[in-house]
Amino acid sequence: MFEFTKISDDCIKCGKCIPTCTIHQVNADEVTSPRGFIELLGNYQKGELELDKTAKDIFESCFLCTNCVDVCPNSLPTDMVIEEVRKDIANKYGIAWYKRIFFWLLRHRWVMDIASKLGYVFKSCAVKEDKKRGGLIPRFELPMIKKDRLLPSIASKSFLNSYPQRIENRNDRRVAIFIGCLANYNYTDIGHSLVYILKELGIDILIPKKQKCCAAPAYFTGDFDTVEDLAKKNIEYFETFIDEVEAVLIPEATCSAMIKHDWVVFFRNRKMEDWVKRAERLNQKIFMATEWLYNHTELESLLEKRGVRLNSLVTYHDPCHARKVQGVYKEPRALLSKNFNLVEMSDPNRCCGFGGVTIQSEKFHLAEAAGKPKAAMIKETGAEVVAAECSACRVQLSNALYQNGVEAVFKNPLELIAQALKENV
Repeated sequence: MFEFTKISDDCIKCGKCIPTCTIHQVNADEVTSPRGFIELLGNYQKGELELDKTAKDIFESCFLCTNCVDVCPNSLPTDMVIEEVRKDIANKYGIAWYKRIFFWLLRHRWVMDIASKLGYVFKSCAVKEDKKRGGLIPRFELPMIKKDRLLPSIASKSFLNSYPQRIENRNDRRVAIFIGCLANYNYTDIGHSLVYILKELGIDILIPKKQKCCAAPAYFTGDFDTVEDLAKKNIEYFETFIDEVEAVLIPEATCSAMIKHDWVVFFRNRKMEDWVKRAERLNQKIFMATEWLYNHTELESLLEKRGVRLNSLVTYHDPCHARKVQGVYKEPRALLSKNFNLVEMSDPNRCCGFGGVTIQSEKFHLAEAAGKPKAAMIKETGAEVVAAECSACRVQLSNALYQNGVEAVFKNPLELIAQALKENV
């Protein structure tokens, strides 16, 4: 069993975490607060709390937003201990059949490719298309598909299957792209935009075709066998090309945080020190896309030089896994402000409420409750577009905007940057 007691003993019960906690904001109960989670976990390890269905329900209600870690004076890893207890929950109660199918597909990309193509061909049978918002509305209800919610669109061709493995721009600089599953199959304009930007900068591109899911969905659900399988296979594959690229760019906050932070934590907690070292070596070249483009290229000056000013009013949402886990928040704003009118929300740092597979399926009412105030903040800005470098946030916020009648649409900042570059070609 993971060592929960030490973290519980280190909690000074100051309560600074409580006002920032996403689940506590929508369910104001001491039990479902970081302080409550930690106390219960300590009792669980001491044998004073049975891991019954009530405890399961409590531990699965955490959004893993890391707000509590961000403000904790002792930097206690509440998100990590919740992830660890979810493994115990999965071992005791199993994982729902539809989640197991989903995680199996993540481990077998060739099957996912086929499933995605079939989904695109037959989507009209199950969903209605909302072209304005770029999403799909279900005609009926399934465990992970609730009626009257906006789902991601499905692309006719995945990003990884849209390009050759190497795109040469006759430059001595080369980067690789790790695309993420949602950007690969659903929001493909993200990858297309990144390729366009890199071409404009004259940087050679490697698109590693054998990359697999980062394993974040499985990690947040407690399926650690899938996490270990995907993380090890990705590391082994990355090692075959990492020395020939300057960086691996990831246009997704959750994927980037999983690879840069959670892989190391996962292997360290399993005492797999060799894999820790291998992951840490790769991390020197892993970057969120806007982070690297802002700090290591002339993109900012290129956008300024083009001089085009687009009238769209844009607000930026800080993904939890970008700002709090990786410290990335200034870079996308700096790039967007060159060509767009940027307006801030009253609380851009507030979690959107995506929360992972369990929240989006079995506890979707919590996602809806967390999304509603965020949609109201976006409406208050008057923005036509809300941007964030995270497709999980895009799924959640696109639906929150749709359900709450807010007209704004969601874009990844790379899509907006590419649009600005194209305006003055």
